Amino acid sequence: MSPTFGLTVLFLSLLGSAINLPVARLKSNLPMQKFTQPVYWGLLRIPVQRFHRETLVSINLGGCLIPTMLSIYLFSNSTLSLFSTLLGIATISLISYLFSRPIQGLGIGMPILVAPLSAALVGLLISPEQSAPLAYISGTLGVLIGADLLHLKDISKLGAPYASIGGAGTFDGIFITGIVAALLA
Repeated sequence: MSPTFGLTVLFLSLLGSAINLPVARLKSNLPMQKFTQPVYWGLLRIPVQRFHRETLVSINLGGCLIPTMLSIYLFSNSTLSLFSTLLGIATISLISYLFSRPIQGLGIGMPILVAPLSAALVGLLISPEQSAPLAYISGTLGVLIGADLLHLKDISKLGAPYASIGGAGTFDGIFITGIVAALLA
């Protein structure tokens, strides 16, 4: 992958992070409530969102669709074996699942550096000669599977008005995973 292509994909992912494509609505038995978010360092205030016993589930363009398409492209244009790729994805999925937590009123959260550092290590250990594409593929797909898809069952219990697969905090982990993978190259 050329540096220009890589930067274009990262730029498109960044722009696409603002685009959520609705796919489902999940009902909840939680009472209607209004969540106020904490102020971080006095600089960032998240607007108040109302929960009306329903969560709109979306797929994020920049944090889900673009990284998935790039992962397919990288796999098909590399010498990675299917076994090593699936092992990397399974490892990061497990790590992401164990480190991600449901956060009442917000969604699923995960420490931001866990996925990128784990994916880089997995890439170097499983396939040192193809560490960059493996780190990207296992990191992005592993976070999507482990942090988002395996926690879909928790979404209706969170009382969040919106949930985005590959969006919000998960997008940060996927975006940084992509940058770390590019640095490995």
